[in-house]
Amino acid sequence: MTGADDSVYYVISDLHIGGDEQLERVDFIEELLEFLERLEATDEDAELIINGDAFGLWEFTELEGLEKFDVLVEKYGRLFDQFRATGESIPITLLPGNHDHELAAYDEYVDRFAEYNVDLVQAESITRLVGDRTIWFEHGHQRDPNNRIEDFGNPHATPLGYFYNTEVTSRAGRLSDRGRYNWLKDVQAVTPTERMPNWLVSKYFYREMNPFLRYATVPFLFLFNVSVVFAVLAGLDLAGIWSMPVETADAFLARFGLAGAAVHLLLTINVAIVGLLVLVAIPLSFFLRDIRETIDRFGIGETNLTVDPDEPYREAAREVFADRPETAIFCYGHTHRPKELEVDDRLLVNTGTWLKRLHRRNVVAGRLPPVYYPSYQLCVVRIASNDEGVVVEYEEIEKSSPVADELTLTERLLTLGREPTPELPDRAVVADEVNRPTVDALE
Repeated sequence: MTGADDSVYYVISDLHIGGDEQLERVDFIEELLEFLERLEATDEDAELIINGDAFGLWEFTELEGLEKFDVLVEKYGRLFDQFRATGESIPITLLPGNHDHELAAYDEYVDRFAEYNVDLVQAESITRLVGDRTIWFEHGHQRDPNNRIEDFGNPHATPLGYFYNTEVTSRAGRLSDRGRYNWLKDVQAVTPTERMPNWLVSKYFYREMNPFLRYATVPFLFLFNVSVVFAVLAGLDLAGIWSMPVETADAFLARFGLAGAAVHLLLTINVAIVGLLVLVAIPLSFFLRDIRETIDRFGIGETNLTVDPDEPYREAAREVFADRPETAIFCYGHTHRPKELEVDDRLLVNTGTWLKRLHRRNVVAGRLPPVYYPSYQLCVVRIASNDEGVVVEYEEIEKSSPVADELTLTERLLTLGREPTPELPDRAVVADEVNRPTVDALE
């Protein structure tokens, strides 16, 4: 355990730097360099802790062992030079995550990172002193059944997540530039992975589909709900049960001349198509229902249980707090969601990610695919001690380039007013208590 009473800790995680082909692009490199330059000039008694998944070593599928380090230094020379400069001013500690678990598997990595003033700790967790309390740091993959590494440090350890990243994420990096837009590389930003099928359908529709086909389909899908209503009314009209709504709609549209006639024609075509779909859908609905039930049983689709799974980390924090009563903060990453939760009068802190985040947004009307709206929350967590107790503060580093430009005009129009506005957690304090054990009391 290291640190001092007046130590300040800056914590980042989940940078995922590196990977095959298109995955080598780092959208936040300038912001990261500026942050490291700021720490280089600080007069605080500070330490930078990179809490796992700094690098995407799983995503390198054609290299082995230390060859990956050589490529990282070659591709990101400015970053490693800045590590060296910042590390001369403050300590930089690197903890392996699951994506860069190999850092714990080869002792040579320790010496190679030391050349750039980075202290690689080949362990699953570390602790630091803050005031008269401590902070527990771990990446968090050990609490995830798909990414848990039972034999930590074994270079041949391959949890389920390893195969997903080598077979899906890395291949996406190799194929991404073949698309109409270089979007497939963003597969690593899709969390949880159960959202993958919906995301692929969305990107196909808005990016890859032939534009003429897409623009011909949009009006039909956009007006689908209205057309269902008109199809029902048309059926009532044909049956002689109730004709007034259809006649009223026709009269209303006639007031707008040619434009009204065009809308009338479009609705007529839509109603005819919807009517045919309804006839076909009745027998198909039984098959689709059975298929859906089967998918749900196997847990292939997105479920509430897989979205934002906090409970494993709450339980892990409770165990650490019970075993180490002096601990004030349980700090982890892995899930890419910056979050702050109170557990037993102490704090569970997630450090988020520097990767792009995707927010699912349903369109304003119709049956069009959802839009996955991008955003960044370049997140730094600052932990320090003062008279109040142990203080946790989140800082968002502004991203220079707007990500909304990555969306098509169609996507922006269909989600108008539904843009995500993610916010980081507020400042929080774990207050000192008279009967709370401290490090000094336990020694």
